[in-house]
Amino acid sequence: MKHLLNTLYVTTQGAYLARDGETVLVRVERETKLQVPIHTLGGIVCFGQVSASPPLMGLCGERGVAISFLTEHGRFLARVEGPVSGNVLLRREQYRRADDQDTSAELARAMVVAKIANCRTVLQRAVREHPDDGCAEALSEAVAQLAQHLRELEGPVPLDTVRGKEGDAARRYFAVFDHLITADKEAFVFQERSRRPPLDNVNALLSFVYTLLAHDVAAALEGVGLDPAVGYLHRDRPGRPGLALDMMEEMRPYLGDRLALSLINLREVKGSGFKRTESGGVAMDDGTRKAVLVGYQKRKQEEIQHPFLGETIAVGLLPHVQALLLARYLRGDLDGYPPFFWK
Repeated sequence: MKHLLNTLYVTTQGAYLARDGETVLVRVERETKLQVPIHTLGGIVCFGQVSASPPLMGLCGERGVAISFLTEHGRFLARVEGPVSGNVLLRREQYRRADDQDTSAELARAMVVAKIANCRTVLQRAVREHPDDGCAEALSEAVAQLAQHLRELEGPVPLDTVRGKEGDAARRYFAVFDHLITADKEAFVFQERSRRPPLDNVNALLSFVYTLLAHDVAAALEGVGLDPAVGYLHRDRPGRPGLALDMMEEMRPYLGDRLALSLINLREVKGSGFKRTESGGVAMDDGTRKAVLVGYQKRKQEEIQHPFLGETIAVGLLPHVQALLLARYLRGDLDGYPPFFWK
């Protein structure tokens, strides 16, 4: 089993990453602020005006530590990584199945079913924890509607139908998402999902957390030799990690949405940490981004019993386990891909 390695997030503007032997140095104004052994890292994510030396990029490429560059607000820019790993026969099988509509539909259906089921679990837990809340009826109605979507996806269905049901379920889920926010309602009001740019504080937080999750899923897929760009639910588009977006769907409710809600409801992020930009979107300030990164890393250290393996694993290993299970399915070792269901 892969060790739960840390992701190094660098948010300090003007920071410079350099190599010192087998370690990564983080320098700010020529002063070393951090020194981390390369073998303890699973990836490096740089936000905004952060640069890296060629020797460090070479070391990371040799050791399989990808360096991702994002804007200060979390939009993906580029990724530096070493040679493609894994079995070329596995990737060829991945590509063949992506070209087959029936196979694509079956894999997409499995991931979407898990996503809808996990969204339903999020809502069910909210109803159980706050049964006397005035929102319980609306949440229960949404739970019933998501159950109906699951029934409609019980058998083989065309790929376009899978995408349609996923979109309908997402709209129904987010229609009641505001009821899950119980603190600082003036600063954190959610009406609908908005992206590029996010138009309110909650959407800015969700988009940032989803970016972190997408990075981890893409790294996990590369780790088992799969191509993160070629997906089944999300079709090919230059620069888009289709397979990573596919796989993260089943983890969004458990890893993404619950983290965002916890940060808000426990008042670990505040409305003052969000600013409206000239484009009309909302972005987080540096302190809020750091609070989210700390919360995300803590969540990854928690443990959960994997529903398919029956083993207790760190939450941060979920992307790696699911990537491994997908690879085993594509190699023919499993009869079907077992997505992640949160119980």
